[in-house]
Amino acid sequence: MRSALLALGSLALTLPSGAFAQSAQGQSAQGDVAITIYNNDQALIQDTRQMNLAIGRSRQEFPDVSAAIRPETVTLSAQGTGIIEQNFDYDLLTPAKLMDKAVGQKVLIIRTNPATGAETTEEATVLANNAGTVLRIGNRIEILQNYGARIVFSSLPPNLRASPTLSVSLDTTRAGTRPVTLNYLSRSFGWKADYVALFDEAAGKLDMQGWITLTNSSGTTFPNARVLLVAGNPGGANDYNSYNPRNSRGGRPSGNSAGTQSADRERLGDYYVYPIDGRTTVANAQQKQVSFLNVSDVPASKGYYYRNGWMGSSDDPQSVDTVLRFSSSREGGLGDALPAGIIRVYMRDKQGQPQFIGENSIDHTPMGSGMAIKTGEAFDVKVKPIVTKREEIPSDEWVRAGRYRVTVDGKETHEVEYSRARTYYRTSMSYLISNARPEPVKVEVVQAGLDNYWYWDVRVPSESHKGTQRSRDERVWLVDVPANGEVTLTAQFDTVY
Repeated sequence: MRSALLALGSLALTLPSGAFAQSAQGQSAQGDVAITIYNNDQALIQDTRQMNLAIGRSRQEFPDVSAAIRPETVTLSAQGTGIIEQNFDYDLLTPAKLMDKAVGQKVLIIRTNPATGAETTEEATVLANNAGTVLRIGNRIEILQNYGARIVFSSLPPNLRASPTLSVSLDTTRAGTRPVTLNYLSRSFGWKADYVALFDEAAGKLDMQGWITLTNSSGTTFPNARVLLVAGNPGGANDYNSYNPRNSRGGRPSGNSAGTQSADRERLGDYYVYPIDGRTTVANAQQKQVSFLNVSDVPASKGYYYRNGWMGSSDDPQSVDTVLRFSSSREGGLGDALPAGIIRVYMRDKQGQPQFIGENSIDHTPMGSGMAIKTGEAFDVKVKPIVTKREEIPSDEWVRAGRYRVTVDGKETHEVEYSRARTYYRTSMSYLISNARPEPVKVEVVQAGLDNYWYWDVRVPSESHKGTQRSRDERVWLVDVPANGEVTLTAQFDTVY
């Protein structure tokens, strides 16, 4: 049956000589290829082939185009030639597809006697190829079984290709050989950056190496191609996960800022270009890595960060985040724009061997940016947040009345006064910060969830350490905790919720 033939690979397929295109014999029909790969699962393919074109209308085939081609994006340029019609044939040659196309056609069934080795040949008509292959052989109906049989086809069916093929009808005003350039966009390409950072905490320095990892899952290999990588997302939009300010472990530590320096790299519109030196083969189903960044002795420091959600309270101490801070600025030592990717951080142990301590992703980052990367959660530094008191408070100190001006349907403006009672609450918080390390640490503590979307009126009547209102949603304290010690931070929040 069909499933058995595919699973066991026992179907011997015999075709006349010359039935396969040149590309099926291991030689690409492509010409001079240039590939521009973007971050958003697409690439621009520019393929220049030398072709002998006859005058007038002719049909030309371009095998070995990407199987993920976007046919609507195809353009073709050649002197004295225009496109009349184009078709993309992506029905690829497989034993199953060949049997599907053979329904209603005659084939030869060749069987081998396992005892004698003698072969017998019968002509058969393929009646169906659904859950199995049904044949008419003479006056009998037979289901093809996998007992040393092979099928011989006289020719390939139309539009069944050994490789993805673009068929183009051309109108040529001058005959002869000339370069013909095929341009098209293709899906199933992409690239990203991967970074390896070696952090020396005692020296306050890091070494960083950047690798470009490009992928091709288009179904087609492009040998000896010129490759250009563009850091950006042309024509698309990033889909960000919705952010809930009351998520207790969300948000970002301080130290992230957008840079204002221009990197010494080629630009393409609003994007940076990262060319790969020389020519390279971009093989199907392959990842390829190329180095693009190698810097040493970049100033860096380690910090600690904890973010508490609104009314977040815990019976157990929570580990704080370990944060690596550095700059991508020129004077900061890194001096480059960083494409989106993952930074993996290592530190040397007592034996001098690099050991992995964490990783995190970054977005496209301009040169000159401040960077704060979470590498993990600290073992010895913890915070225990507690709601110590929650009470309703008098609203006399708040303004209960207001006045505003209203215009309705273009009529005369009039004033409206209102007065309404509100319920206000005072939430008392304490944060017990403990440090089991043999040296003092500074912990960035953030209370989030202060923005209730509709009505923002938050007051902090008391706090044990001077805090900063970083945004409507967050208040921040930088707390020094002694070696092998602990500190309690307290704060009160007056809110309408």
